[in-house]
Amino acid sequence: MAEPGTLPTGFRELEVLAVGTVLLVEALSGLSLNGLTIFSFCKTPALRTPSHLLVLSLALADSGISLNALVAATSSLLRRWPYGSDGCQAHGFQGCVTVLASICSSAAIAWGRYHHYCTRSPLAWSTAISLVLFVWLSSAFWAALPLLGWGHYNYEPLGTCCTLDYSRGDRNVTSFLFTMAFFNFLIPLFITHTSYQLMEQKLKKSGHLQVPALIAKTVPTINAINYALGSETVCRGIWQCLSPQRSEQDRAK
Repeated sequence: MAEPGTLPTGFRELEVLAVGTVLLVEALSGLSLNGLTIFSFCKTPALRTPSHLLVLSLALADSGISLNALVAATSSLLRRWPYGSDGCQAHGFQGCVTVLASICSSAAIAWGRYHHYCTRSPLAWSTAISLVLFVWLSSAFWAALPLLGWGHYNYEPLGTCCTLDYSRGDRNVTSFLFTMAFFNFLIPLFITHTSYQLMEQKLKKSGHLQVPALIAKTVPTINAINYALGSETVCRGIWQCLSPQRSEQDRAK
C-alpha cells in the first residue's frame, strides 16, 4: 500500500486521479439511480408487491456496491488508503456482501418472473421475503469466511481499496475462490439462464412473446459475468499493463 501523500508504485498522478474520477462518477450515478428505485418502491403503493421486493433487494445491493466504490474513489483521489488494515477488512467484507447479494438477487428476480409467467400464480409475500433473507444471509456468510481464515481480503494493486485477494496461489485461497464461484456465480447463472429460457419457451407457445429471446437470455448472463469477473480481474489486468516491471517480478517469483 502507498504511504500517505505518495503515489502507489508503478502508477502516475494522472492514472490515479483518472481511476478515482471514474469510480466517483460510477458511485454517484449508482447511488442516484438505485436511490430512485428505492424511493419509488417506498412511495408508490402499486409497486409494493412481492415481485418488486426482489427488485428492491437488487437496488439495495447495487447501492451498497456504489457506496463501496465511493470509498475507493475517495481513497484514490487522496492517493492513499486512510482507514488502516481494519478498515480494509471492513471495506472488503462490505463489497463482497453487496456483490454476492446483487448476483443472487438477479437470480431471484429471474426465478420470480418465471414463476409469474409460467405458473400464472402471483408470488407470495412469504416466498419473496424468504428469498430476500436467504440472499442476504447467504451473501453475509460467504463474505465472512475470509475474516475467519478461509480466503483473504487485501489491498488492490492501486492500494486505495480492498477486495478478495486473488494474487495468492496457495490452497486456502484457491479452494475458497473456486467454491465461492460455484455457489455464488455458476448456480445463480444457471438459475437465471434456465428461468428465462423456460419463460421464453412458455411465452412462445402461448404466442405472447414480446421481448426478443436473445435479449431475454443474454442480458442477465452478461450482468452476472460482469459482477463476477469485472471488478478484480479487470483491475489486475490494468495493473499488469501499467506496471510491466512489477508483473515481470511477480512472474519471476
